[in-house]
Amino acid sequence: MVDLADLAVRVAGLRIRNPTMLAAGVLGLSAHTLRRAYEAGAGAVVSKSIGPEPREGFRTPILVELGCGLLNAVGLSNPGARAFREEVKALRGAGVPLIVSVFGFRPEDYASVASVLVEAGALAVELNCSCPHVSGVREIGSRPDLVGAVVKAVKEVVDVPVLVKLSPNVSDIVSIGLAAERAGADGVVAINTVRALAIDIEFRRPVLSASIGGLSGPAIKPIAVRAVYELYQALDVPIIGCGGIMGWRDAVEFLLAGASAIQIGSAIYYRGLGVFQDIVAGISRYMEEHGYARVEDVVGDAHRKG
Repeated sequence: MVDLADLAVRVAGLRIRNPTMLAAGVLGLSAHTLRRAYEAGAGAVVSKSIGPEPREGFRTPILVELGCGLLNAVGLSNPGARAFREEVKALRGAGVPLIVSVFGFRPEDYASVASVLVEAGALAVELNCSCPHVSGVREIGSRPDLVGAVVKAVKEVVDVPVLVKLSPNVSDIVSIGLAAERAGADGVVAINTVRALAIDIEFRRPVLSASIGGLSGPAIKPIAVRAVYELYQALDVPIIGCGGIMGWRDAVEFLLAGASAIQIGSAIYYRGLGVFQDIVAGISRYMEEHGYARVEDVVGDAHRKG
């Protein structure tokens, strides 16, 4: 049987007990809910995206369940960096490995938020340059020069790992990943949600108040796996896979494609927090059955077998 110690991984300088993480935007606004996810089995947790000032977000409806996944346009609602640092301090005191997701509309916004939250105790920073439904953030993730500027601004003010969450809503995700790497990013997260639309045929208007939202869940998994596969071929920094991971088979697919760890979001809506332990147990069984001693041995093996 694979020992639990063999499931520990090092991602971009951050060592975590297993390769699963809570994805940004899910249960991520309080120390209590983030701690619950960690206690349920996540290797690390990622906060909801935090900005420089409090933001209300969009009016309801902000979420709709579709047959293929979840469509949301929350609008980056958050309490702001100064208020959220108290949650970060509480998690640091509880020993919970926290990655803070941050956003802004200029490079200096990202830098200021990251600085506040790292000082409070965050172990790493995830840069949300790719929210698909908020103008001003969405555009950053589609331009290599802006992604690079954001990474450089943040790297100048923090001394913890910096990850960039990449958008699938671009013509060439590899070029964006390379721009992040060249600017000094310690890793990338692929992918954010896919821009999508649902229309109520009775009211004859978009279901979400913001009209266009971000699609997550099973429908986007093949897109995310393809992105991870392509990024692994081009980048030297680690990749964290995200998008449609509902069970351990999905997680293993991401690892084989080149992800060093994976993030879980929509699966919690469908399956609850027990999904973390189920996925970790499934990865462990797969490793034993296929002769892998460490998670790192699984990572990228589809390229070596191809």
